[in-house]
Formats: sequence, C-alpha cells, structure tokens
Amino acid sequence: MIEVVSCPFSDSVVCEPIFQIRRKVFVEEQNVLEAEEFDEYESTAIHYLGLINGIPAGTARWRVTKNGIKLERFAVLKELRYKGVAAAILKRVLTDTIPAGVPIYLHAQLTAQVFYEKHGFTKYGDIFEECNILHYKMFFNR
Repeated sequence: MIEVVSCPFSDSVVCEPIFQIRRKVFVEEQNVLEAEEFDEYESTAIHYLGLINGIPAGTARWRVTKNGIKLERFAVLKELRYKGVAAAILKRVLTDTIPAGVPIYLHAQLTAQVFYEKHGFTKYGDIFEECNILHYKMFFNR
C-alpha cells in the first residue's frame, strides 16, 4: 500500500526521512553537492513523503515562486523505484497545488522527462544543466 503525507519543514519527525532519501538519491547517487541539494527554500516549501507499507520510499516538495508553483526534489530510493511511489506523490502534489490556479512547473531530469509527460507536463525551452545534470523546464497542462 502506498501512502503520501505532507508536512511543513517544522515537522522534524516527517522531514527527517525525507532528507535522508534526498541525501541518498541526490547527494550519494547523483553526486549533487549537499549545499546545492539543501537550500534556503526548505523552510518555506511544503514537503511530501511517500511510503510503501509504512516504509519511507520517496519524496518531493513544492514552493511558490514569481513564476507560479515549482515542484521540486522528486526522489525515490533506487530499490523502491517502479512501484508507483513517484506517481502517487505527484498526484498528491498536483491535488494540493492545482486549486491555486497559477502555473505549475518543474525542472525535469532527462531520465524523468517521459514520466512527467505521461502525467500532463510539456517541455518548454531548451535543455539546460542544473547541478551537473541535464534538465528540461516543464509546465503542467491544466
């Protein structure tokens, strides 16, 4: 069973496994500098934790920017990928953000581009590098 919970940064009980997942996926697996992964937006973002049978498996966050709502930090532990966690987290994040009525966008790693297209996102602009990883900016189609 997949469950998705959200929390503010101040909820350290839920946020701790979120940060552990991000550290493992982004810092250890993808070699993103920890200082780039954990940024000044942590305290203002809404964080999500995806669990499989109660086991922390994936994460994401969103925050308000001048361009709308930016979805960020989607990560699923390697051994728990392809079990529906990312889709469940994305669905919950969209359910929570669509009512705001503003553009919803993200920076998708090339390896995740098709996943986001399947969930209603469209590429916008040219490919770019962020944290030494190639990305596309993508907007959600309402």
